[in-house]
Order: sequence, then C-alpha cells, then structure tokens
Amino acid sequence: MRPSGTAFSIQPLVSIIIPTYNEAASIGELLHYLQIAAGSAPAPELLVIDGGSTDATVAVAQQAGATVHRSPRKGRAAQLNYGATQARGEVLYFLHADSYPPSGFLADLGQALAQGNDSGCYRLAFDNGHWFLRFSAWCTRLPFTFLRFGDQSLFVRRELFADLGGYREDLQVMEDQEIVQRLRARAPFVVLPRAVTTSARKYLANGVLRLQGIFTLIVLLYWAGVSQDNLVRLYRRLIRQGKL
Repeated sequence: MRPSGTAFSIQPLVSIIIPTYNEAASIGELLHYLQIAAGSAPAPELLVIDGGSTDATVAVAQQAGATVHRSPRKGRAAQLNYGATQARGEVLYFLHADSYPPSGFLADLGQALAQGNDSGCYRLAFDNGHWFLRFSAWCTRLPFTFLRFGDQSLFVRRELFADLGGYREDLQVMEDQEIVQRLRARAPFVVLPRAVTTSARKYLANGVLRLQGIFTLIVLLYWAGVSQDNLVRLYRRLIRQGKL
C-alpha cells in the first residue's frame, strides 16, 4: 500500500461509481455532464452499478457511455462495494445518481490527494433555493461526521477502501456516515471547499422541514444504537419516494 500522505506523481485514474435503481429519467443527463465536467484531466472510468432496475436505466446508461454492471445484491452499500471490485482506477469516487459535482471536479480530487488527503467529500448544495435547504447545505462545511451524507459524494484511494473492507453491507441506512467515521480514524479526510449539487425532489415530495426532521431523528437514533431493522421501518413508514 502507498504510504499515507504520499503525493501522486501523475493524475491517477478515477473510477466514478454510481449505484442505480430505476434512474432512467436522470442517469443519461448525469453521465453526459460528467464527461464534460471532468475538464482537461484524464477521462474517468464511468461505472453504473444497477440494483435490478425495472425501467430503462441500464440501456440509457450504456448509451451514455458508461460501463454497466448488475450488482448481485440490491442495496446502496452492496452496489458500491461491487462497483469497487469492478473498478480499474487508483481512486474511487462514489456518486449518487441525482448529484452533480462541480465542473473541474477531477482537478479538485487530484489536488486533494497530492496534498496528502487519502479520502474526502464535497460540501453540499441543493437545486432548490428554499431557505432551510440553503442553511442545511451551509452546515456541510463543518467538520463533523454526523453532517456527512452520501449526497456529498466520496472519494477514497482504492487501497485504503480495500484495507477498510469497504461499506458495511449490513447497513441499509447511515452506511455513508459509518464509513466516513472509519476513514477519518485511519487517514487524512478533507471536506472540499466547493459543492456537489443534489436534487431536492425528496424534500419537495415530503415537505422540507418535515423531511429534515425525519433525517435528524434517524441520525440521532443511529448514533444512539437503534437497530437497522427499526431504522429501516421508520424510514419506509415516514418517507415518500425513499429508496433503500
């Protein structure tokens, strides 16, 4: 394994790993954007890891230039881990299907890695100007693990990810915070100063303040040690358009 903090001599290959389930309406646009937004850096590897979509997600993603793999198991953690096993890149970049990193994002990752950060994420922004969403997004610049969510995306050196054993597949919710906690304990982790822009569709469907209250409750219950079965039941009972 490359020693922690050692700078890359050249821009590493980045594998972008996107888990999907019935994202035909949006995955093509995201993939086209990523190819343009990568900038002048070496083109990333685009991997879509599908969890058994019943719509045209697979066909749309293939037409947009991604390599599509069907995950043996459905579930975000399982799909991300499977994607990591299929990736060729030295750097893994995990991205949700409704989240857009800023233009030139590969240069951001390369600079962060060269500065000795072995993993990290972006701040968050929403595609809706609701005042509370703006406040929630502002909070993601703070350095606390309980403010880290998968919508912010996550980059990590391949060796470090493998050494940690990847995402915990027994977690259906909060798998993002759990792995960030382990990453931060092992090696330098950075919150990049720019933002990923993510969809506010789930907030609009559930009510902005109501959904934020639900998410806050789930976070608190998770850190209090409530079981995954109970957290999943609560999530499915309270949240409309929720995907697990």
